[in-house]
Amino acid sequence: MDVADTPAPESLPLSPALYDLVHLALMIAGFALLAYLLYSWASRGEVGRRYRPAVDAGLCLAAVATVSYLVLFVKWDSGYTLTGGVYQPNEEARFTGSTRYPDWAVTVPLLTVELLAVCALTGKRARNLRASTMAAAFLMIVTGYVGAQLVDGGRDRTALVVWGLVSTAFFAYLYVALIGAVRASLPHMGRPAAVSLRNATVVLLASFGVYPLVYAIPVFADVTPAWSATVQVAYSTADVIAKVGFGLLVHKVALLRTAEDVRAGHDPHPEPVWISHAHESDAVLPGHGHDPAERTAERTAERTAERTAERTAERTAGRTG
Repeated sequence: MDVADTPAPESLPLSPALYDLVHLALMIAGFALLAYLLYSWASRGEVGRRYRPAVDAGLCLAAVATVSYLVLFVKWDSGYTLTGGVYQPNEEARFTGSTRYPDWAVTVPLLTVELLAVCALTGKRARNLRASTMAAAFLMIVTGYVGAQLVDGGRDRTALVVWGLVSTAFFAYLYVALIGAVRASLPHMGRPAAVSLRNATVVLLASFGVYPLVYAIPVFADVTPAWSATVQVAYSTADVIAKVGFGLLVHKVALLRTAEDVRAGHDPHPEPVWISHAHESDAVLPGHGHDPAERTAERTAERTAERTAERTAERTAGRTG
């Protein structure tokens, strides 16, 4: 086995500048995730029942990620001691790398649920694809964890390559499956929703690409303190993009599709839908003629009743005269 001579990234001393940079990145990511959690909770009712699973998945992953970053921040703060102008790692520092994997093992499968919940797939196909993508996402993270953390602390290049390739197989399946689901869904929704869904997919898959790139660096180069800090910043940035940026785009898709369903009479919604100050649909309560045929029948009945009342009034006036 070819074992790298350099220590694990978490055991490298850091200059105050590098330490503070990571400190800042963890704080920003944690606060961004907390803000997204609160926003998702407050705006949950804006989305129709059909697309509510997307919001629920976003809430769950935001909660998990927020707690994860709180743990990361605590471990980072307690994992280094300033000695002689340099931050020296202690036993707690090793958790600053491994803590991310339990987070990803839960949140990455939920990201696939979030995306598929606003696609147009239904029935058995939707259920099977949701199950397979969640399993692939989970196995992608677990197999990457084996190579990056378990085998010789991520210093065994052979293990990095082997487990990295296994993880990449699941990674490739996710790309193919999610792109296929989105492409199959685009013709079944309006152009604004289709554009937002396509943008959300691009953001998610592009952010996914950061993780294998960072994972592969130790295979080809020794890890320096500067690179160790860069890894933490890159992971934090990718997490915010994948969870917050992607989640906001999915929320927009859910709103647009909710408005489409209301306008088409497929589903009621108790409040009007507004997006960026643009009115997309009116509020339609259950049992108030949300079906187009029902609305037409109600209008016809109302007009008939009005005409009948007018004729009755005319006859009464004629008799009186």
